[in-house]
Amino acid sequence: MGEKKGISFLTIISTVICVVFVCEAAAPAAAIGNQQFFWWIFLIVTFLIPYGLAVAELGTTYDSDGGIIDWIRDGLGDKWAARASYYYWVNYPFWIASLATMFPPILNMAFGIQFNLATSLIIELAFTWIVTVMAFSKVSDSEWVLNGGAIIKVAIAVVVGCMGIWFASQHGFANDMSPQTFLPSGLNGLSYISIIIFNFMGFEVICTMTGDMKNPKVEIPRAIIMGGAAIAIIYLFCGFGIGAAIPANKIDPDYGMIVAVKTMVGNSWLFKLICVAFLVTLFANMASWSFGVNSVAAYAAQTGNMPKVFGKMNPKTGMPDGAAITNGVVASLVLCIQLIPVEAISDGIFWMLFSLSVVFLLLTYVPMFPAFMNLRKNDPNRERVYKMPFKGGLLKAAMIVPMIELVGVIITTVVPLSADEVSSKMPMLIGFFVLLAIGEVVRVVSAKGRTEEYHGLTPELAQKRLEEEAAAESAE
Repeated sequence: MGEKKGISFLTIISTVICVVFVCEAAAPAAAIGNQQFFWWIFLIVTFLIPYGLAVAELGTTYDSDGGIIDWIRDGLGDKWAARASYYYWVNYPFWIASLATMFPPILNMAFGIQFNLATSLIIELAFTWIVTVMAFSKVSDSEWVLNGGAIIKVAIAVVVGCMGIWFASQHGFANDMSPQTFLPSGLNGLSYISIIIFNFMGFEVICTMTGDMKNPKVEIPRAIIMGGAAIAIIYLFCGFGIGAAIPANKIDPDYGMIVAVKTMVGNSWLFKLICVAFLVTLFANMASWSFGVNSVAAYAAQTGNMPKVFGKMNPKTGMPDGAAITNGVVASLVLCIQLIPVEAISDGIFWMLFSLSVVFLLLTYVPMFPAFMNLRKNDPNRERVYKMPFKGGLLKAAMIVPMIELVGVIITTVVPLSADEVSSKMPMLIGFFVLLAIGEVVRVVSAKGRTEEYHGLTPELAQKRLEEEAAAESAE
């Protein structure tokens, strides 16, 4: 037999970058200052590698429409699967709303167009519903959207980084570049470390490509480590460009990249071009994530772990239109909080919404680690295309440390760490607990649609499932 044909390793890495890299996360990460170099390296070792290898094993062992939700359901049961389903879903409409708020200010900076609150809200709602309509079609998951958006994103990051080098050579660095500034110092910038971990989320997408790989046992862990390193380099290069022009303590987490570009090249055609390209990438971000989020929500609804509205499928396209419309409605309602006359909300609307999106996405992954351990213990006889190499105490440490880091960065993102942060973080903290409470209500209500509670795989259930799968293969 000839050598197995498969996709190139370069294509695998490109796919990772397409899904994982998002331009709007560059400014909050850059706001950490030179410390971001330390945190990127530290979190690649302590978070990305164990998280990525665990995802690689789960994704290649348990192939299902539910993805991470099914892993958690088999490992921990319906209760935690329902929570994870809600967390995974709710991050998305908040992400849509946060990106929508960027349009009016960036258009104003680029073209000098002033928008009042009503006009701004109309523009933001237009973005929301264009994204919603895009999710009705599989074009939202098409290769040209992913690749086209990724090319523009990387191009922006490279241009900003190159401009930073040029600017620093002409005017000097805006930040102190002494060695001690590259090490952690106090609580400064900890609120934004969640963005670095957020930038690692999404590596499970390559596990769906196992059948097309020449050697998944080798290529999957290599892709996760090399893809993570590539994304870190892109972010750091872009962050360097931002930091060259703007002092770290003055970087706006909302528009830091755009402000940095304007500082370096003024109100030139290049600045306008980057603004437009940046806004285009926001559509690509939402389109590339919509199919996965909506499909997972629909799948959860079918197992009684989300409300039935999420399970409504379009009979012609087979797409989860119920989830898409719900996203549009929720994002629209979230945008209306700008009508509340509170300065802490109006001044930091992007970061408040984006950070809530980030923390709920990170919350989704917390139960994945104990679920992994339970599946290793209760389903040991299942064939694993790729198996995480750690064993014993090292394996436990590899699962516990990322969990602690996730919980830690969630706390530092939403909880005020000083008196100066109280005014800006209190709306975020209140929103976090409100959404958690709503999630528990959603879980309880959704459970009424189930005939029985599934508590996860036991060794007996796992063996029975293997026997049923073997019988089904023999019958084909």
